[in-house]
Amino acid sequence: MANEKLGLIGKKLGMIQIYDDTGTVHGVTVVEVTPNTILQVKTTAGKDGYNALQLGAGEGKKKQAARSNAIRAEKLGVALPKYIHEFRVTAAAAASAAAGAQLSIGDLFKVGDLVDVQGQSKGKGFKGVMVRHNFAGFGSSHGVHEYYRHGGSIGTRLTPGMTMKGTKMPGHMGDRKVSVQNIKIVKIDAERNLVFLKGGVPGPRGARVALRPAVKG
Repeated sequence: MANEKLGLIGKKLGMIQIYDDTGTVHGVTVVEVTPNTILQVKTTAGKDGYNALQLGAGEGKKKQAARSNAIRAEKLGVALPKYIHEFRVTAAAAASAAAGAQLSIGDLFKVGDLVDVQGQSKGKGFKGVMVRHNFAGFGSSHGVHEYYRHGGSIGTRLTPGMTMKGTKMPGHMGDRKVSVQNIKIVKIDAERNLVFLKGGVPGPRGARVALRPAVKG
């Protein structure tokens, strides 16, 4: 965790197609990254015990915000953010940062960089094992009765006498934190605060995403 790098908060706008200099078409995800405000600086010397920067983006509503966040934004004299994300950084980065300062796309990223994108995947609701875990299901020949899409045995009566932890079963699918690594920045439109990322990123249109320099790039 201590080796994580500072990133930015953005909003996923959707996917489009663009052409490169050779005429090749690429599917890209457009992410709006408005200037992020540093809301809080955490250091090992302070009461938090670790180095991190808490960033805010967008404009939120006071009635929907936590009281501590509203008070912090008021003290800094900045708009109440809609999205808040914390990035672990090095001690040097935390020492050089100041609460209330703003960070834009050009401060951290450039075309050609590889980034890691974290977001909340789309919720799919309750799903069976064929959709959730790609099970094949049973045959539909003679003798199969009301068992076409079942998952099969989930344990034995004698040994171990229980269902083992981690057994693939039906349940809630999606709506979880997902990270995609090494996504290339194809284009940056600084005037409109847009970043064009090659391929797809987690989440529906309008969802919050966090971008940071690739840790394995």
